[in-house]
Amino acid sequence: MQFNTNEKELRVKYIRALERFLGSCVAVLKTENFDFKLFQKRVEKSHKTLKKVEEIRLDSTYTNSLQNYVILVLRTIADESEDYEAKHKLLIKEANLIEKERNRGSYKKDKHKDQSFNDGY
Repeated sequence: MQFNTNEKELRVKYIRALERFLGSCVAVLKTENFDFKLFQKRVEKSHKTLKKVEEIRLDSTYTNSLQNYVILVLRTIADESEDYEAKHKLLIKEANLIEKERNRGSYKKDKHKDQSFNDGY
């Protein structure tokens, strides 16, 4: 699969905008005195900036989870129920899972690398 330069630029811009949206949400979610109304305002502002970037089809699990997180956050805000604590826990859990997915490849460690089989060739 080959991309031209313009597609690559659009792709990078879209992924960065999604990551900014996630970062903005996480910053408010992890504050000590979480306020759902403030969170709603921050999400609306972040979503406006996200809508300015052209949406591109993404293939990796990390980028797809970023897109799904945006949808989840918007659905959660539109939900009329008053259970803010449950919403808060769900959004933090999903954000942590996304960050875990992003960091998944960077923490590999070869266990027992000195004991590997050597057949002499």
